[in-house]
Amino acid sequence: MFSHAEARVFYDRFGSKQDLQRFYERGAVFDLIRHMDLGSVRSVLEFGGGTGWFAEYLLAHELPADARYLGVDISETMVKLARTRLERFGPRASVLLTEGEMQLNVEAESFDRFLSTYVTDLLSEEDIKSLIAEAHRVLTPNGLLGLVGLGKGFTFLTRAVEKIWSVAHRIRPALVGGCRPISLETFVKGPWNIRQLRTVGAFGVPSEVLVAEKV
Repeated sequence: MFSHAEARVFYDRFGSKQDLQRFYERGAVFDLIRHMDLGSVRSVLEFGGGTGWFAEYLLAHELPADARYLGVDISETMVKLARTRLERFGPRASVLLTEGEMQLNVEAESFDRFLSTYVTDLLSEEDIKSLIAEAHRVLTPNGLLGLVGLGKGFTFLTRAVEKIWSVAHRIRPALVGGCRPISLETFVKGPWNIRQLRTVGAFGVPSEVLVAEKV
């Protein structure tokens, strides 16, 4: 597994090249959007906002004009890219640099939606559990958690890609950006009602989409 420091160094170097991964990420991310009921929300928090392309799309096309967005990321490069990208939205959009901690400096029950795409598959199991707990803390009652990450294969091709990806991760995590296929459902336990869970494939890459309601 990448340590927090290793993840920061890798993604500081990777920079805007992260957007090249959209060829397999886009379908799963837009599947998530369809199940997040974004049309009437007032506040969204994204953990691991990357270059800001997802936030830009949400603010321009999905969220109400008065909705506010907060993104956090461990990479200084990503934070700079996202701030530049979201500058046109003014005070509606904020992006903060973190040290990689799962606990965030925001008030409890202060966000309607908590999003994280292709980040949980980079985290340790302990960090994933902590992140899910933190999402529950910051979400308003009946707020929604939306996650997308590399998933388990479900066809011959996606199972083959999953196996190759997992082997590469074991040999050298940096070969695959520190990410590996996981099952999100195993981490979303207790005070959650899972509303959507499916695995989709694009170019042979399996991605799991999970939407859960805070209860």
